[in-house]
Amino acid sequence: MGALEASKPFRNLSPADQEALRKIAVERSFAPGQQIFKEGDSGDGVYVVKEGAVEILVALNQNAARIFAKLGPGGMFGEMAVVETKPRSATAVATAKTQVYFLPRNELLKLLENSPALSLELLRDISQRLREFNRRYIDETIQAERLAVIGRFARSIIHDLKNPLSIISMSAELIARQSKPEARENAQMRIRKQVERISDLVSDILDFTNGSQPHTFVGNTDYGRFVQSVLDEIRPDMELRHVNIEAQAAPTIPLPIDPRRLRRVFHNLIQNAGDAMSGGGKIFVRFRRDNGELITEIEDTGKGIAPEIAGSLFEAFATFGKEHGTGLGLSICKKIVEDHHGRIWARNEPGHGAVFAFTLPVPK
Repeated sequence: MGALEASKPFRNLSPADQEALRKIAVERSFAPGQQIFKEGDSGDGVYVVKEGAVEILVALNQNAARIFAKLGPGGMFGEMAVVETKPRSATAVATAKTQVYFLPRNELLKLLENSPALSLELLRDISQRLREFNRRYIDETIQAERLAVIGRFARSIIHDLKNPLSIISMSAELIARQSKPEARENAQMRIRKQVERISDLVSDILDFTNGSQPHTFVGNTDYGRFVQSVLDEIRPDMELRHVNIEAQAAPTIPLPIDPRRLRRVFHNLIQNAGDAMSGGGKIFVRFRRDNGELITEIEDTGKGIAPEIAGSLFEAFATFGKEHGTGLGLSICKKIVEDHHGRIWARNEPGHGAVFAFTLPVPK
């Protein structure tokens, strides 16, 4: 059982102030489960738990509430009624046989006018309660954002896996139906390529989420042959979507690239271009050299980049108008290109669609 003057806001008051508190305090009893006040009630005073237990509940919706605080003997609640005349913002419920001290608002305000010490202690208690609420709100917001990020990662992974899995499925059906060795061998090769693509996708996502700096292979690779092999991988999927790839011959120059990782850039940019043309269209792949760099451009005949997303296009999870997109793919592209000491950007071409371009340094 707790005496009123033993409650934290009142324990350091002068004997005269404590006596004045005792004179205005009214004892009330509540059975387990009984409401002391409910959200929306008028703020008519402050409560201090004498004995028992009280929970403060905040409504989330009509059918759910969250426990904001649990109070035992000496705990004070309903104190916002002292500083404002608004309705109660929470519900207080006795969770055991409970006795409280009730301090009517008008009488308590008179005491506060004559006792700076009481005013200061009550202000400290309210400030501490608000700090606790703020801390819990931040913690719950961070947790909710973490869950949202996990969900967006999951959607991104599923979206990126659908295309290679579809190709694997169709190739497996082709193997089952075909008796010609050449057709079966081509289908098996396509399956192997898509399995490698899935493995590369998982590796790149792990690199991205870990924030690591993966080793980028610096051996020289014939860029022309590399680009041709990548486009050969992508074309069958694009053809199924009625998208035609028209590519210039890439320069046959040796570049210090990691073919596995750079392949991911081509897949992402061309798949995104295909997504932007749901009814089919064309994708143009061009190459040019400028100031010691090789620039690769990928243009589509879609609607272009939406203004709403243009400024944050390469940020993680930035997306617009794409049902399953998260923008993670472009973030990975940016990271891979920058790991190759290059740059990546995008623009809208008047009268055409979106153009994505990236550079690779050309050794002297």
